[in-house]
Amino acid sequence: MTPPDIVYPVRPGDDNHELRYSLRSLANLPHGRVWIAGHMPPWVRGVGHIPVPPQPTKYLSSTANLRAAVEHPDIAEEFLYFNDDFFVMQPVEAMPVLHRGPLEQVERRCAHRATGSYAQGLRETRALLADLGHKRPLSYELHVPMPMSKTRARETLEAGQRLQLLHKRTLYGNLHQVGGRQIFDPKVLTRSPRFPHNAPFLSTAPDTFAAGSVGQFIRRQFAAPGPYEAGRS
Repeated sequence: MTPPDIVYPVRPGDDNHELRYSLRSLANLPHGRVWIAGHMPPWVRGVGHIPVPPQPTKYLSSTANLRAAVEHPDIAEEFLYFNDDFFVMQPVEAMPVLHRGPLEQVERRCAHRATGSYAQGLRETRALLADLGHKRPLSYELHVPMPMSKTRARETLEAGQRLQLLHKRTLYGNLHQVGGRQIFDPKVLTRSPRFPHNAPFLSTAPDTFAAGSVGQFIRRQFAAPGPYEAGRS
């Protein structure tokens, strides 16, 4: 079976240390070609690049990057949708489909700490799913790679084209009924050493990667430069 390509939507900025270590962590995951949609730092090597101009918001930028990727003829039909702060910490034979559980429960749990735009996007996406007949949707807004197909991703973007704050993973997962297994989100938001050291996936915030115990752990795990970079860090 041919392994899927990998697509990273990447923000502007050359000083992207999370991306460097995320690319190194791909050694733990069988994959085809790696693609960056958006900005490619000059130290990146051996990946395909799809330049996409920045949009007014990060939501619109990530949507534009995904759209450019699924319309690119050279990207494989099956791909894994990454972010630059996703790290594959243990060998994985194939990426499973994962979700956070019922969207209504996630919305309640996140109500006290979600940013305004995130919470608004969640509500808008849930309302769209209800209009499309999905009354009990799941949340796929996890900080882990998500298996996608170009055909289904195009259909997802078409269905959500009117939303400014589209939760693309959640719309994709419910629109195409991909199912999956429920997990806790592996994003680490504190500098504390109390995080799951044996987790197959981790994700960080800028502060926790730069100055937290989880960032130190990830840098130790992937200390050697990988095939997708020039130079050392």
